[in-house]
Amino acid sequence: MTKHAIAEHAADAAQVSGVTPPDHLRYTTIRVSTTGRVGWITLDRPHALNALNSQLVTEVADAAERLDADDGIGAIVITGSERAFAAGADIAEMAGKSSVAMRLASPYAALERFARVRTPLIAAVAGYALGGGCELALMCDIILAADTASFGLPELTLGVIPGLGGTQRLTRAIGLPKAADMILTGRSLRAEEAERAGLVSRVVPAAELEAAAADIAETVASRSLPVAYAAKEMLRASQESALAEGLRLERHIFASLFSLADQKEGMAAFLDKRPAVFQHR
Repeated sequence: MTKHAIAEHAADAAQVSGVTPPDHLRYTTIRVSTTGRVGWITLDRPHALNALNSQLVTEVADAAERLDADDGIGAIVITGSERAFAAGADIAEMAGKSSVAMRLASPYAALERFARVRTPLIAAVAGYALGGGCELALMCDIILAADTASFGLPELTLGVIPGLGGTQRLTRAIGLPKAADMILTGRSLRAEEAERAGLVSRVVPAAELEAAAADIAETVASRSLPVAYAAKEMLRASQESALAEGLRLERHIFASLFSLADQKEGMAAFLDKRPAVFQHR
């Protein structure tokens, strides 16, 4: 099944099973679309500046997994509005929860599924990316920022610490001193400073954000899909393993890719001085 056929497949499944599928046909906090080999997830809670609640993160994880399951999609872009990518977590939803509830039934647990998708993830960020919004962007492989973007982890002002990976991913992205400054003081980084710090991959004018995200995503999606999976796996491993272990794994994965038809095509195309035509196998 291609990602372009998700809606049709869901409707057919509902008709056959008699069960209404909990899929994107019923999404209320996000919008999902596809263009060529690129899937788009747009956060859509404008009244709350796209604050993350349990419904939104569940829908994001579901949509990402559905796109990830389709070999017709080679990149996924997640974005928000001009005013806010996501201005944090929904404080009203979690303020009254107990420690046990947050440990055993966190409303944000679904984002662990989002972070595990194999397909390269691109965050296209305009406006506020604060708290959980910043952490959601940090789960992506590439962060493209509009010049209006602002990144911050102000959780200490609420009497808690970042809880969706912020203390770990931010530190790996920009180093301990800068991460400590952001987390302990709660200050935000504008797009240009975030790029200098290494948090952001690129900065573009706000009016060009969508087009730039599409260009990056289409470039990524044009690569061999299994090779892109392997590259993403190794990039993540570089943040999670010792150098010697990572080098051994890289050598193993590199050699294993020589069993792919796409490796033969890619190298033949180079020698023939022509563009490669990958079959994603």
